[in-house]
Amino acid sequence: MSNAFPALPIDAVLPDLCSALENGTNAVLQAPPGAGKTTKVPLALLDAAWRGDQKIIMLEPRRLAARAAARRMAQILGEAVGDRVGYRVRFDAKVSAKTRIEVVTEGILVRMIQDDPELTGIGAVIFDEFHERSLDADLGLALALETQGALRDDLRILVMSATLDGDPIAALMGDCPVITSDGRAYPVETTYIVSKPDNWGNIRIDAEMTSAIKTALHDQSGSILAFLPGQGEITRVEASLKQSVAADVIIAPLYGAMDARAQDIAIQPAPDGKRKVVLATAIAETSLTIDGIRVVVDCGLQRLPRFDPASGMTRLITVKSSQASAEQRRGRAGRLEPGVCYRLWAENEHRARPAFTAPEISEADLAPLTLELARWGVIDPKSLPWLDIPDTAKIDQARDVLRGLEAIDSDNRITAMGTAMAGLPVHPRLAHMMLRGAQLGLDPVACALAALLSDRDFMRGRGADLRLRIEAIQKGQAPKMIVEAAKQLARRLGMLMKQSLLGSSAGVGGKVDRADEVGLLLAFAYPDRIGERRKGQDARYRLSGGRGGVLPNNDGLASEPYIAVAELDGQAREAKIYLAAPLARATLELHFATQITEGTEVFWDSQSNAVQARWQRKIGALVLDEKATHDEADPDAIASAMIEGIRKSGLHCLGWDKASDGLRERLGFLHRVVGDPWPDVSDAGLLASLESWLAPYLTGMTKRTQLKQINLSEALLAGIDWNQRQELDRLAPTHLQVPTGSNIRIDYSGENPALPVRMQEMFGATETPKIAGGKVAVTLHLLSPGQRPIQITSDLIGFWNGSYAQVKSEMKGRYPKHYWPDDPLQAEPTRRVKSRM
Repeated sequence: MSNAFPALPIDAVLPDLCSALENGTNAVLQAPPGAGKTTKVPLALLDAAWRGDQKIIMLEPRRLAARAAARRMAQILGEAVGDRVGYRVRFDAKVSAKTRIEVVTEGILVRMIQDDPELTGIGAVIFDEFHERSLDADLGLALALETQGALRDDLRILVMSATLDGDPIAALMGDCPVITSDGRAYPVETTYIVSKPDNWGNIRIDAEMTSAIKTALHDQSGSILAFLPGQGEITRVEASLKQSVAADVIIAPLYGAMDARAQDIAIQPAPDGKRKVVLATAIAETSLTIDGIRVVVDCGLQRLPRFDPASGMTRLITVKSSQASAEQRRGRAGRLEPGVCYRLWAENEHRARPAFTAPEISEADLAPLTLELARWGVIDPKSLPWLDIPDTAKIDQARDVLRGLEAIDSDNRITAMGTAMAGLPVHPRLAHMMLRGAQLGLDPVACALAALLSDRDFMRGRGADLRLRIEAIQKGQAPKMIVEAAKQLARRLGMLMKQSLLGSSAGVGGKVDRADEVGLLLAFAYPDRIGERRKGQDARYRLSGGRGGVLPNNDGLASEPYIAVAELDGQAREAKIYLAAPLARATLELHFATQITEGTEVFWDSQSNAVQARWQRKIGALVLDEKATHDEADPDAIASAMIEGIRKSGLHCLGWDKASDGLRERLGFLHRVVGDPWPDVSDAGLLASLESWLAPYLTGMTKRTQLKQINLSEALLAGIDWNQRQELDRLAPTHLQVPTGSNIRIDYSGENPALPVRMQEMFGATETPKIAGGKVAVTLHLLSPGQRPIQITSDLIGFWNGSYAQVKSEMKGRYPKHYWPDDPLQAEPTRRVKSRM
């Protein structure tokens, strides 16, 4: 082993870790940033007896981290990358027959397990930086634990984390040992910089970061690592700094869309006599040691993908970084010597930030995960060992998408198409597009399109037409990364097609018009985003998934009658379209013939307030042809459409009268007081149950005006059984008899039943009337001779013995001809002005 092997905090716990994996199969290692776990742990396990000649696989969250970790370990061993230590990432690998430690990105492990569930020849799987909780890491751990439990009880699984609580992971892994390493090797001083503490959302982060970096260059020695949300901010800060910093300062961007060579240059140490400012996204948070860095400038923001189930779209949004993420970034400054961290927010605001970044499984599009689960043979995702179980509603939505892509069947089992799709390293939508394209001889265009859509749009702002991007690739005018990715995808697709995983062509034969190629391929990827232009001057489109989309009127596609959309924003009703391509209707109908449905559509028309019936040909929500039909429509469909109209209009469209209102109020009272089985007759309750209580009375009705004919009292009573009808008058009577013999109507319109009665008619009464089997006292509204309330009470005897005397004194002067006895308990009730006594 090379002398380059430095002493690091992790050294103190390596014997305990090796012992845990010698005596058991699982372990969790908690080690803060800078402890050395990424490079030292795999090397320490190389000589373990249990390993034999098997490989150690270590997962890293990013390609850059995987290459850097492999390079560092190879350097420590004094070897070249690809000898005993190698790496395998998407479209790039350096491994050989001698490789025993293989550093891979997290998605690679999932594919390895799917291809070989026993993980033949692999002795251990190490999950590095597990605290980032990526979707692939969660899935990889779940599948690895299944493999261990069912097929490989000798497989070692080690989870390493910098900031995550290790106990829940250890419990998931059979209550395995948790080993904790000391903190970072060197202290880091933290300075909070707040320029506009009360106006955080409007801070121009580019200018603030440029200023902070200049301050750090002036006040501190060594190189600087500055964290920014994304490529746009990095580019702008880079341009600003290059105009104002000294010549001995190298400005080095570092983000995911850069090619591997440029990324590697960014993490190399600065030449002698120079300093480096690395402008990085969260790509530099973990697993990287950038030589010479002793200062971190953190903007406190990060850009994360967020899936919106309502729109079916994943968008990148800028959010405040979590406390754990900020701690990871801060740790970059203390890797090699004491350092300094500048934070562009207030210390008290830091404490209010979330402790951890939400796991990707709770926020992401679950279509790729759901396809992998189907390939694994999992019908119920809850049967796998998860740290966080995937949301059932999101799994259901993902399954809807996969069924539309022919990847799973109606029983949620993977199809031949789905198996082939899972073999391609792209989103299932793009995989389906590539395979269908290959069946039509369009694989070069499909692969180029998949590469384009997997990366940032390099022609953003130059119109939505994706054909322009494909033309740029064909002319050699596209970024090298995209061109290389297209070639790699083409090779992978060619191998799949040679294996004949799909059998004979599933597509309709015939040459596709060149102008339609890109649009047709997009439609294969996004069958829910086929758009038809609405009537009018503006370029507004109705999409097959039920949403709307809009193009700028000056866009080159704005006059196209049909388009297929690849990218649009997350607006729920009418989204802005960013990337699309035209598609001729004839091409659409030819290649989507099996998805076109036709039949009579019965629906509620809000403009005419009536049920309409039309014959339609449709793709999803997109109507290709329709005409009014006079054929007799299904009565149940008409009733359903009427119910839809009532729900849209509200209950006020029904013919409520005094009798039905009163009955509804009585039933509502019993539902509140007694509960089941008395029905919920609130607005929400009645609207939710229209099918049960109102539908039988809608026979023959097609218009809103006809609803006034319904006897609502009869309809409400039909919702209760015979015994309840008998109990209704006993528990919630319409009237109560008062001491004079008068039958007074009870008012059930309020929260409590009320009885408005003249005070003179209640003389001699010693108890407050009760209903609902004696459970509820009626609220008495005692009226003056002028029929105005002079006392409201649910305690009649208390009123007679208490405030009656004051009421009598006031009323006797106002109504001297009326009867105001001194003792109301002994007085005779009367309807007259004076008592008969």
